[in-house]
Amino acid sequence: MRTPVDDVLRGEARRFLLLFRCDDCVHFDAERAECVHGYPTDAHRKSLEDDFIVFCKEFDAGP
Repeated sequence: MRTPVDDVLRGEARRFLLLFRCDDCVHFDAERAECVHGYPTDAHRKSLEDDFIVFCKEFDAGP
């Protein structure tokens, strides 16, 4: 899901420690820098400084 980023989202993300990037997901292989399910990761690795972020339906921050 593509979500526009504004100052409200930036503030809430920092306050609630929102995790949304591939790098925070248990399905991300950091050594190979790719999703273990084979999904593309470029759009899902954007930061809160970009105009939008993309949430992945498979995102799992783990236990």
